[in-house]
Amino acid sequence: MIELKPVPKERAILIALSTGEYSKEQIEEHLDELELLTDTAGAETVFKVLQEKSKPDPAYFIGKGKAEEIAQLIELNNIQIIIFDDDLNPTQVRNLEKLFERKVIDRSGLILDIFASHAKTREAKTQIELAQLQYMLPRLTRAWTHLSKQYGGIGTKGPGETQIETDRRIIRTRISKLKENLKKIESQQQTKSSGRKEFITATLVGYTNAGKSTLMNRLTNSELLAEDKLFATLDSTTRALTLAKGKNILLSDTVGFIRKLPHHLVASFKSTLNVVKEADIILHVIDVSNEYFEEHIKVVNETLEDLNAQKKTQIKIFNKVDLLKDKSKIDYIAQHYSDSIIISAERGININNLKSMILNLYEKYFVEDDIFIQHEKSKIISMIYEIADVLDIKYHDDFTQIKYRASTINHNLIKKLLNEENELE
Repeated sequence: MIELKPVPKERAILIALSTGEYSKEQIEEHLDELELLTDTAGAETVFKVLQEKSKPDPAYFIGKGKAEEIAQLIELNNIQIIIFDDDLNPTQVRNLEKLFERKVIDRSGLILDIFASHAKTREAKTQIELAQLQYMLPRLTRAWTHLSKQYGGIGTKGPGETQIETDRRIIRTRISKLKENLKKIESQQQTKSSGRKEFITATLVGYTNAGKSTLMNRLTNSELLAEDKLFATLDSTTRALTLAKGKNILLSDTVGFIRKLPHHLVASFKSTLNVVKEADIILHVIDVSNEYFEEHIKVVNETLEDLNAQKKTQIKIFNKVDLLKDKSKIDYIAQHYSDSIIISAERGININNLKSMILNLYEKYFVEDDIFIQHEKSKIISMIYEIADVLDIKYHDDFTQIKYRASTINHNLIKKLLNEENELE
């Protein structure tokens, strides 16, 4: 029997800079979130450092004096990796790695590393590799060649394993190839989704770890992965949701959003996030038990704006009410957020009322019409039966009178076919 020894976790120091834009409490919450990201990536946080400075130092971000203090802390405590909560420029990375003689990564690099670990499908892997290469290109460095080759670890997954040997020309060629591959994937996705437009579609969005996958499972009786970890879901998943007899919609789950989400990542995940752009209804899931839930709402709204999806019909779903300690928040939400509902996806609290809200929106997307069709146009009559609810049908000498209810999409399709038939006569 071969005994498999657990791989020791990398020991990390987390560093945030306070410039006065956020309160000290908010910066500490940002560091707590960075610690969660670090844990998700598989490292152990040993120290968290908050440096106050009016603006970032162009050479060392936190200033050379503070950096030298941290260098001593690193040496005394066997730290392998230093993680910054803000993006560093290439000069800062080079200077800090030279001083620390350790790996230095920023928040974007950490998020990209987590995504690389969680990517399962060809689409997700392609998107992540593209984002990593675009992030890596201006940051090529030889400061920790020995670490990346011998030990791997955070910041070296995927293309990071070969970054030292790869020159900029080869990376740019690879980036072009990956962009071509993503265009093909996006084209295939559009072909697949085109057949779904006969259904109303809804998409779950929200800050990472808000409980979207748990809600998806509750609503559709699915068994998707739902972990208490950041970015447990990367690939979008679609399931049928029955709201009432004969009334179904397609519900999709998406990757969670997060503050300071790397720009390259949003751009690379365009094909995955198309489900948000194409959705008829946005279901915005919010962890109401989080003290900074309103900041999370702002982050999600900004990301929706980046995707040109901010004007879509939206229901705000305040989740995890069972974990809420301050019950006065319930009255606050009722007063400040219209078109919202408070639930617990985990406990099943208020789920039926949520379905009723979605059903009301569903009804708004449907129209009733009364049309006359010549008897011989049996193909159109058959199609109406397939994509609409026939409420009444009457037969006259030369025409069939059909009263039906259909989605606005299918109603327009029926009208278009009728107009085309009339033009042919």
